[in-house]
Amino acid sequence: MVIGFVVIIVILIGGYFIFKFMGNNTPAGTQAASAAGATDQVQGQDVKVGTGREAKPGDTVSVLYVGKFSDGTVFDSSAAHNNEPLKFTLGAGGLIAGFQIGVNGMKEGGQRVLSIPPSFGYGAQDVKDASGKVIIPANSTLIFEIQLEKVEDTPAAADTTTPKTQ
Repeated sequence: MVIGFVVIIVILIGGYFIFKFMGNNTPAGTQAASAAGATDQVQGQDVKVGTGREAKPGDTVSVLYVGKFSDGTVFDSSAAHNNEPLKFTLGAGGLIAGFQIGVNGMKEGGQRVLSIPPSFGYGAQDVKDASGKVIIPANSTLIFEIQLEKVEDTPAAADTTTPKTQ
């Protein structure tokens, strides 16, 4: 049992280094920002491929996540929010593009590690809290560990253009 645990740890560490240094495996839905090069694209590695419904633009998705800087420092996580999944409509805006690109194409139950360059994150601007303290420095590459919990149809907006008759 201990040997099995050690083997799993060695495989995970090896996978991390392969992802970090090779970085050429991109999941479905990963898009390049420009033809300038690989450093300006969202990179992702599936840790576990899900078996449920696939996330596509327009779906409402729920994810658990840990957001880190390249040095491993955590800046945000679902755990910091009582383990409540982050729920959003894929492709509707409101979140950085890199996060949405990285979730696109995942299946429920899947886990993925994303590396998001500044051009798909917050770019050249600092992200500050209400007191003015910098939470995410400008030009930061962001690393997210995400788990797709649920994919749902987004409810259709009520049609208010046509009056109802009785």
